[in-house]
Amino acid sequence: MNIALWIAAGMLAAVALAGGFTKSFLPVEKLGAATHGGEWTGDAAPAFVRTLGVLEILAAIGLVLPALTGVAPVLVPVTAVCWVGLMIGAMITHLRYAGGARFAGLNLIYLVIAVFVAWGRFGIAPFAG
Repeated sequence: MNIALWIAAGMLAAVALAGGFTKSFLPVEKLGAATHGGEWTGDAAPAFVRTLGVLEILAAIGLVLPALTGVAPVLVPVTAVCWVGLMIGAMITHLRYAGGARFAGLNLIYLVIAVFVAWGRFGIAPFAG
């Protein structure tokens, strides 16, 4: 179970890091054109898009670094719960745009993985210490 939870958290961290860097560093004007599913950025304030990018980078860090360092490992499932909230918002946003159902479905998969990490790390296989 511990290995499955590490894999799930690592996958979510990779997704969060990729999305976070894209939203943080790619010009917002090009974001919608360069990435499928990013059409919503044309209607969003650039500061909002950048803030989401920073939150995703922080989520990537929070999903693995506390466990790796042993410093406040409870932040891993807390971050997973926060990721669930972020994915709910992402699903709502994607469903507002044509072709967004596919991306909302992908967000739902990420949400389920985050629930698994939170459930597992809060109860089934918490980090010792």
